[in-house]
Amino acid sequence: MPASKPERGPVWLVLPTYEEATNIERLVEHARAKLPAGAQVLIVDDNSHDGTGAIAARLSEENESVHFLHRPHKEGLGPAYIAGFRRALAGGAGLVVEMDSDFSHEPAYLPRLLEAAKRADVVIGSRYVPGGGVTDWGPLRRAISRGGSAYAQFVLGLGVRDLTGGFKCFRREVLEAIDLDAVRARGYAFQVEMTYRAIELGFDVVEVPIVFRDRQAGTSKMSRSIVLEAIWRVPLLRYGR
Repeated sequence: MPASKPERGPVWLVLPTYEEATNIERLVEHARAKLPAGAQVLIVDDNSHDGTGAIAARLSEENESVHFLHRPHKEGLGPAYIAGFRRALAGGAGLVVEMDSDFSHEPAYLPRLLEAAKRADVVIGSRYVPGGGVTDWGPLRRAISRGGSAYAQFVLGLGVRDLTGGFKCFRREVLEAIDLDAVRARGYAFQVEMTYRAIELGFDVVEVPIVFRDRQAGTSKMSRSIVLEAIWRVPLLRYGR
Protein backbone atom coordinates (compact mmCIF):
# COMPACT_ATOMS: atom_id res chain seq x y z
CA MET A 1 0.00 0.00 0.00
CA PRO A 2 1.43 3.44 -0.92
CA ALA A 3 2.58 5.60 1.97
CA SER A 4 0.26 8.36 3.11
CA LYS A 5 1.08 11.73 1.55
CA PRO A 6 1.57 14.77 3.80
CA GLU A 7 -1.09 17.47 3.88
CA ARG A 8 -0.01 20.98 2.93
CA GLY A 9 -3.18 22.89 3.75
CA PRO A 10 -6.95 22.66 4.13
CA VAL A 11 -9.48 21.23 1.70
CA TRP A 12 -11.04 23.68 -0.74
CA LEU A 13 -14.18 22.70 -2.64
CA VAL A 14 -14.63 24.62 -5.91
CA LEU A 15 -18.20 24.88 -7.24
CA PRO A 16 -18.66 26.47 -10.68
CA THR A 17 -22.15 27.85 -11.21
CA TYR A 18 -24.27 29.23 -13.99
CA GLU A 19 -28.01 29.50 -13.43
CA GLU A 20 -27.98 27.29 -10.31
CA ALA A 21 -30.18 29.36 -7.99
CA THR A 22 -32.40 26.35 -7.26
CA ASN A 23 -29.48 24.19 -6.15
CA ILE A 24 -26.54 26.15 -4.80
CA GLU A 25 -27.64 26.91 -1.23
CA ARG A 26 -28.70 23.33 -0.50
CA LEU A 27 -25.57 21.98 -2.14
CA VAL A 28 -23.28 24.15 -0.02
CA GLU A 29 -25.14 23.04 3.11
CA HIS A 30 -24.88 19.34 2.23
CA ALA A 31 -21.26 19.59 1.12
CA ARG A 32 -20.12 21.42 4.25
CA ALA A 33 -21.69 18.67 6.36
CA LYS A 34 -19.42 16.11 4.65
CA LEU A 35 -16.20 18.13 4.56
CA PRO A 36 -13.62 18.07 7.37
CA ALA A 37 -13.16 20.87 9.87
CA GLY A 38 -11.41 23.87 8.37
CA ALA A 39 -12.53 23.14 4.83
CA GLN A 40 -13.38 26.06 2.57
CA VAL A 41 -16.06 26.29 -0.13
CA LEU A 42 -15.58 28.53 -3.16
CA ILE A 43 -18.50 29.34 -5.47
CA VAL A 44 -17.38 30.57 -8.90
CA ASP A 45 -20.29 32.16 -10.76
CA ASP A 46 -20.19 33.24 -14.40
CA ASN A 47 -22.63 36.15 -14.09
CA SER A 48 -25.80 34.07 -13.77
CA HIS A 49 -29.05 35.87 -14.52
CA ASP A 50 -31.23 33.85 -12.14
CA GLY A 51 -29.88 35.22 -8.86
CA THR A 52 -27.22 32.56 -8.24
CA GLY A 53 -24.58 35.22 -7.65
CA ALA A 54 -26.70 37.03 -5.06
CA ILE A 55 -27.23 33.78 -3.17
CA ALA A 56 -23.53 32.99 -3.31
CA ALA A 57 -22.64 36.48 -2.07
CA ARG A 58 -25.05 36.11 0.84
CA LEU A 59 -23.65 32.71 1.78
CA SER A 60 -20.12 34.11 1.78
CA GLU A 61 -21.21 36.96 4.06
CA GLU A 62 -22.92 34.58 6.47
CA ASN A 63 -20.02 32.13 6.83
CA GLU A 64 -16.31 32.87 6.70
CA SER A 65 -15.57 29.41 5.26
CA VAL A 66 -17.69 30.11 2.16
CA HIS A 67 -16.17 32.30 -0.56
CA PHE A 68 -17.60 33.85 -3.70
CA LEU A 69 -15.81 34.62 -6.95
CA HIS A 70 -17.88 36.63 -9.43
CA ARG A 71 -16.85 36.45 -13.07
CA PRO A 72 -18.34 39.05 -15.42
CA HIS A 73 -18.95 36.74 -18.40
CA LYS A 74 -19.92 33.16 -19.15
CA GLU A 75 -16.72 31.63 -20.55
CA GLY A 76 -17.24 27.92 -19.96
CA LEU A 77 -16.44 25.29 -17.38
CA GLY A 78 -12.68 25.22 -17.92
CA PRO A 79 -11.95 28.92 -17.36
CA ALA A 80 -14.26 28.95 -14.32
CA TYR A 81 -12.39 26.05 -12.74
CA ILE A 82 -8.99 27.58 -13.53
CA ALA A 83 -10.04 30.80 -11.81
CA GLY A 84 -11.30 28.76 -8.86
CA PHE A 85 -8.10 26.72 -8.65
CA ARG A 86 -6.00 29.88 -8.59
CA ARG A 87 -8.08 31.33 -5.76
CA ALA A 88 -7.91 28.09 -3.78
CA LEU A 89 -4.12 27.86 -4.17
CA ALA A 90 -3.76 31.50 -3.13
CA GLY A 91 -5.88 30.66 -0.09
CA GLY A 92 -3.47 27.93 0.98
CA ALA A 93 -5.38 24.85 -0.20
CA GLY A 94 -3.72 21.49 0.28
CA LEU A 95 -6.44 19.53 -1.52
CA VAL A 96 -8.75 21.02 -4.15
CA VAL A 97 -12.00 19.24 -4.93
CA GLU A 98 -14.17 20.01 -7.95
CA MET A 99 -17.77 18.92 -8.37
CA ASP A 100 -20.93 19.90 -10.22
CA SER A 101 -23.32 22.31 -8.54
CA ASP A 102 -26.54 20.51 -9.46
CA PHE A 103 -26.43 17.43 -7.17
CA SER A 104 -25.33 15.16 -10.01
CA HIS A 105 -22.36 14.51 -7.75
CA GLU A 106 -23.62 13.40 -4.37
CA PRO A 107 -21.86 15.24 -1.49
CA ALA A 108 -21.92 11.99 0.50
CA TYR A 109 -19.03 10.80 -1.69
CA LEU A 110 -16.72 13.63 -0.60
CA PRO A 111 -15.15 11.66 2.30
CA ARG A 112 -14.42 8.79 -0.12
CA LEU A 113 -12.46 11.07 -2.45
CA LEU A 114 -10.59 12.73 0.40
CA GLU A 115 -9.63 9.39 1.93
CA ALA A 116 -8.23 8.19 -1.41
CA ALA A 117 -6.28 11.45 -1.75
CA LYS A 118 -4.17 10.45 1.23
CA ARG A 119 -2.30 8.07 -1.10
CA ALA A 120 -2.94 9.47 -4.58
CA ASP A 121 -2.24 12.73 -6.38
CA VAL A 122 -5.51 12.89 -8.32
CA VAL A 123 -8.72 11.09 -7.35
CA ILE A 124 -11.60 10.72 -9.80
CA GLY A 125 -15.12 9.89 -8.70
CA SER A 126 -15.71 7.35 -11.43
CA ARG A 127 -18.91 6.13 -13.03
CA TYR A 128 -17.17 3.42 -15.00
CA VAL A 129 -15.31 1.31 -12.44
CA PRO A 130 -16.91 -1.54 -10.47
CA GLY A 131 -19.41 -0.08 -8.02
CA GLY A 132 -19.95 3.08 -10.07
CA GLY A 133 -22.83 3.91 -12.36
CA VAL A 134 -25.35 6.39 -13.72
CA THR A 135 -29.03 6.84 -12.96
CA ASP A 136 -31.78 8.84 -14.70
CA TRP A 137 -30.06 9.04 -18.10
CA GLY A 138 -31.60 7.85 -21.34
CA PRO A 139 -29.74 5.62 -23.84
CA LEU A 140 -28.44 8.55 -25.93
CA ARG A 141 -26.89 10.42 -23.01
CA ARG A 142 -25.34 7.20 -21.70
CA ALA A 143 -23.87 6.45 -25.13
CA ILE A 144 -22.42 9.98 -25.46
CA SER A 145 -20.81 9.79 -22.01
CA ARG A 146 -19.39 6.28 -22.31
CA GLY A 147 -18.34 6.89 -25.90
CA GLY A 148 -16.60 10.13 -24.98
CA SER A 149 -14.57 8.49 -22.23
CA ALA A 150 -13.71 5.50 -24.42
CA TYR A 151 -12.68 7.80 -27.29
CA ALA A 152 -10.39 9.87 -25.06
CA GLN A 153 -8.99 6.73 -23.45
CA PHE A 154 -8.12 5.26 -26.87
CA VAL A 155 -6.67 8.43 -28.41
CA LEU A 156 -4.57 9.32 -25.36
CA GLY A 157 -3.53 5.76 -24.54
CA LEU A 158 -4.65 6.00 -20.91
CA GLY A 159 -6.10 3.40 -18.57
CA VAL A 160 -8.39 5.82 -16.73
CA ARG A 161 -11.98 4.67 -17.26
CA ASP A 162 -13.87 7.91 -16.59
CA LEU A 163 -11.84 10.61 -18.30
CA THR A 164 -14.81 12.97 -18.69
CA GLY A 165 -15.83 12.76 -15.03
CA GLY A 166 -15.99 16.07 -13.20
CA PHE A 167 -15.93 14.92 -9.56
CA LYS A 168 -12.22 15.11 -8.69
CA CYS A 169 -9.72 15.84 -5.97
CA PHE A 170 -6.31 17.30 -6.79
CA ARG A 171 -3.41 17.55 -4.42
CA ARG A 172 -1.90 21.03 -4.36
CA GLU A 173 1.31 19.79 -5.97
CA VAL A 174 -0.57 18.75 -9.10
CA LEU A 175 -2.18 22.12 -9.72
CA GLU A 176 1.12 23.87 -9.02
CA ALA A 177 2.90 21.66 -11.56
CA ILE A 178 0.33 21.96 -14.36
CA ASP A 179 0.73 25.07 -16.51
CA LEU A 180 -2.79 26.38 -15.95
CA ASP A 181 -2.23 29.14 -18.52
CA ALA A 182 -1.79 26.42 -21.18
CA VAL A 183 -5.07 24.63 -20.41
CA ARG A 184 -7.34 25.54 -23.31
CA ALA A 185 -10.45 23.35 -23.06
CA ARG A 186 -13.62 25.19 -22.08
CA GLY A 187 -16.24 22.45 -21.89
CA TYR A 188 -16.09 18.88 -20.62
CA ALA A 189 -12.86 18.31 -22.55
CA PHE A 190 -11.36 20.29 -19.66
CA GLN A 191 -11.74 17.20 -17.46
CA VAL A 192 -9.83 15.09 -19.98
CA GLU A 193 -7.12 17.70 -20.37
CA MET A 194 -6.46 18.10 -16.64
CA THR A 195 -6.16 14.36 -16.07
CA TYR A 196 -3.93 13.89 -19.12
CA ARG A 197 -1.61 16.70 -18.08
CA ALA A 198 -1.35 15.29 -14.55
CA ILE A 199 -0.41 11.84 -15.86
CA GLU A 200 2.11 13.36 -18.29
CA LEU A 201 3.81 15.01 -15.33
CA GLY A 202 4.10 11.69 -13.52
CA PHE A 203 1.35 12.06 -10.94
CA ASP A 204 -0.66 9.02 -9.95
CA VAL A 205 -4.39 8.97 -10.63
CA VAL A 206 -6.89 6.65 -8.96
CA GLU A 207 -10.60 6.14 -9.53
CA VAL A 208 -13.14 5.52 -6.78
CA PRO A 209 -16.71 4.46 -7.61
CA ILE A 210 -19.59 6.91 -7.51
CA VAL A 211 -23.15 6.76 -8.81
CA PHE A 212 -23.94 9.81 -10.93
CA ARG A 213 -27.52 10.98 -11.12
CA ASP A 214 -29.10 13.47 -13.48
CA ARG A 215 -29.96 16.90 -12.12
CA GLN A 216 -33.38 17.21 -10.50
CA ALA A 217 -33.68 21.00 -10.88
CA GLY A 218 -32.39 23.52 -13.42
CA THR A 219 -31.24 22.80 -16.96
CA SER A 220 -28.29 20.84 -18.32
CA LYS A 221 -25.33 22.79 -19.74
CA MET A 222 -24.46 20.03 -22.22
CA SER A 223 -24.52 21.26 -25.84
CA ARG A 224 -23.42 20.20 -29.30
CA SER A 225 -20.50 22.63 -29.19
CA ILE A 226 -19.21 21.02 -25.98
CA VAL A 227 -19.29 17.58 -27.61
CA LEU A 228 -17.59 18.85 -30.75
CA GLU A 229 -14.85 20.57 -28.75
CA ALA A 230 -14.03 17.28 -27.05
CA ILE A 231 -13.83 15.46 -30.39
CA TRP A 232 -11.24 17.76 -31.93
CA ARG A 233 -9.35 18.86 -28.82
CA VAL A 234 -8.52 15.42 -27.42
CA PRO A 235 -6.16 14.46 -30.30
CA LEU A 236 -4.43 17.84 -29.95
CA LEU A 237 -3.45 16.96 -26.40
CA ARG A 238 -1.36 14.06 -27.64
CA TYR A 239 -0.30 15.10 -31.11
CA GLY A 240 -0.67 18.86 -31.29
CA ARG A 241 2.14 20.01 -29.04
